[in-house]
Amino acid sequence: MNAIISASDLASALAGPNPPVLLDVRWQLSLAKAGGEPPFDGRAAHESGHIPGAVYVDLDRELASAPGSNGRHPLPGIEEFGAAMRRAGVSAGRPVVVYDGGQGWAAARAWWLLRWTGHPDVRVLDGGLAAWEGPLETGVPEPAQGDFSPAPGAVALLDADGAAALARSGVLFDARAGERYRGEVEPIDPVGGHIPGAVSAPTTENVGPDGRFLPAAELQARFKALGAADGKDVGVYCGSGVSAAHEALALAVAGIPAALYVGSWSEWSADPSRPVAVGPDPQ
Repeated sequence: MNAIISASDLASALAGPNPPVLLDVRWQLSLAKAGGEPPFDGRAAHESGHIPGAVYVDLDRELASAPGSNGRHPLPGIEEFGAAMRRAGVSAGRPVVVYDGGQGWAAARAWWLLRWTGHPDVRVLDGGLAAWEGPLETGVPEPAQGDFSPAPGAVALLDADGAAALARSGVLFDARAGERYRGEVEPIDPVGGHIPGAVSAPTTENVGPDGRFLPAAELQARFKALGAADGKDVGVYCGSGVSAAHEALALAVAGIPAALYVGSWSEWSADPSRPVAVGPDPQ
């Protein structure tokens, strides 16, 4: 099953006999300093207009636990995540489609979590809400309670040691912007640079100007050129495990399974004992 769905196919599915549960995960990474613009309010954006029937899911509160030593967006508690999904109407026997404003990172985080916890049928709306040409509705939907019971482990997950090992034995992609990988700038975390051995593969290069994924064959060629070939194990990380989920989604579209290091650079760089590489080369 394809991990993404077009807006036209979503419209058809919503009119079909088993319409998907829709999750609206609009979110933006905020770098605003005190006294600047207020952070993006995904819930307010949802209430002002969403695809009919979509339920808002808060990335920071429902798709992650509190920031700490495990990074800025650690895994949510399994019971809390399951309860949030059931409140949103998610059931094991009903497909799920996730979307955000168009960037795709937040939607991919929800996609990955649902896949990791065993949901068999989850897709991301390619291009997000910006690609939707149908009607919107306002207000707060009240879905029927779902029955989804999360069972972690359905897809591969990396911790810091596993990411370091994979960078040596397979291929570990760094999904952040190239300047952060090289250590030239670091707007959020304690230090710039990358995990030694990791390969720079910015997630922004997986999509076209319209925010939709490149064709599967182009994605496959890109990742193979970067080293994801010859049966190597593949993993991916970013700043805090959000844009890396989007890279894992791109890899899935390309037919390449990948493990996700959720703690990512925000966890790695918080421990001064861990090595840091800088510059354009992996080592």
